[in-house]
Amino acid sequence: MSLYEFKCEIPPAEAGAIDELLLNHGDGRWSVVEDVIVQQAWVIGVFEDEAESWHAWEALKGLGVNVKGSPALRPLADQDWRDSYKAHFKAWKFGRLHWVPIWQRDQFAVPAGDAVLWLDPGLAFGTGNHETTRLCVERLVGLAPRLARDARIVDAGCGSGILALSAVLLGFTSVIGFDNDPEAVRVSRENAALNGLQPGPDFFVADLVSGLRERQADLLMANIQSDVLIRFQRELIAAVAPRGTLVLSGILAHEQADVLQAFRAAAPGWAIEGRVLGEWSDVMLSRPAALS
Repeated sequence: MSLYEFKCEIPPAEAGAIDELLLNHGDGRWSVVEDVIVQQAWVIGVFEDEAESWHAWEALKGLGVNVKGSPALRPLADQDWRDSYKAHFKAWKFGRLHWVPIWQRDQFAVPAGDAVLWLDPGLAFGTGNHETTRLCVERLVGLAPRLARDARIVDAGCGSGILALSAVLLGFTSVIGFDNDPEAVRVSRENAALNGLQPGPDFFVADLVSGLRERQADLLMANIQSDVLIRFQRELIAAVAPRGTLVLSGILAHEQADVLQAFRAAAPGWAIEGRVLGEWSDVMLSRPAALS
């Protein structure tokens, strides 16, 4: 049975706010897709028939979503839906690391001395074309020279596995990743195999409670969303080893102050800072060797 894809371009500067609006709207058939490299964004919905598509679109317009141009509606076969994400994943780099779609493997030339992570994210989150992932990857690359190769790296909410796999490419030997979505864990394992990282990171299904229980990470990365980060701040903080670092992302820029305030209160004595990239931001905490 064919589905129908309803797609309309939106101002990229408003993508984060529209994403939050859709989350509050509660209709999981809609999503926001961004390409920060070409500075474009779209709101996309998938529906079972044309009438349902237009009805949902009218409801969405009633929320005040700002769109650019006219929407496009097209029949979408099941395989088309599974592969539609490919149009929004572009190769990119930071430092000496490259993140490249696996379907570009035959055309992409890796510069001498650089490393590449071939990715097929499937329907899992994490290509690096989104600001939240880029913020985490840049933190990882920046911190890498200060960490021992056997440092314990944890990717909480691993999505496509991009953060954990990037850590392995940087030479780290003790890396794990977990997600509460079994599909994300499956995709992460497939991406490890695509890159010949066997044995690679230990990927498994878990939530923030079970995944972090009795763990001490030298670098813990959590690219989730601000309300979840705040709700599980105790678990996240407890899982950071002395002298360790906690990197939080998935935070809208206007929510950063709330996250900073919550974690500053929950982790007194820790160094804390944040950055903003477009509509999104991160927060980084550094645990001291000992607290007085």
